[in-house]
Amino acid sequence: MIRFEHLSKSFWIRGHKKVVIDDLTMTLPTGKSLALLGRNGAGKTTLLSIIAGIQAADSGEVISDGTISWPVAFGGSFHRDLTGAQNVRFVARAYGVDSEELIEFVEDFAEIGRHFHMPVRSYSAGMRARLTFGLSMGIRFDTYLIDEVTAVGDANFNRKSQAVFLARVKNASAIMVSHSTGKLRGFCDSGIVLNDGRMEYYDDLDEAIARHEEINLTPLARKRA
Repeated sequence: MIRFEHLSKSFWIRGHKKVVIDDLTMTLPTGKSLALLGRNGAGKTTLLSIIAGIQAADSGEVISDGTISWPVAFGGSFHRDLTGAQNVRFVARAYGVDSEELIEFVEDFAEIGRHFHMPVRSYSAGMRARLTFGLSMGIRFDTYLIDEVTAVGDANFNRKSQAVFLARVKNASAIMVSHSTGKLRGFCDSGIVLNDGRMEYYDDLDEAIARHEEINLTPLARKRA
């Protein structure tokens, strides 16, 4: 279970205050794979970062009775001078899981070859994303936060990513951000739409996508519709 209690977040942009989350109070359903939808700049990645504890809200709190992953596309916690294997070992100890089992899983999953034993600063963005995704899937969480990572790599890697993710969320929840509605339909069964700091929940994913598309219409297009 994840619950938002009077959650608010804003940024100052060129002297103007932009509110991305406005006094949000809502409980997200357990056991659902949720698509997080919203126009560019709506605050989707910010919300994921707040849920993960990476970024602080201005006010309010996020309450959970289970474990939550970091956003899968986020590799900011890696130490650049340590190897991929050393970073995985550190995370394993922090989360209390078997280090050798996790290292073996991530090395096999990420498919970055000898780079796994090289400093992370030598990685491409794609390699870091593969490492982060493998690390996230290697630890059992109650809720997984996914931010576009499945677009990384070739077709075989994408198929493998989808298969392991679907296996994980059979017994867990997930919140996924993607610009591809086709990809969301492949992963998710419900949706939440973030718009002007407010959030709307839809048990039917197609209804959430329709609402998202409506919000993204220009005023002229709305009149024609």
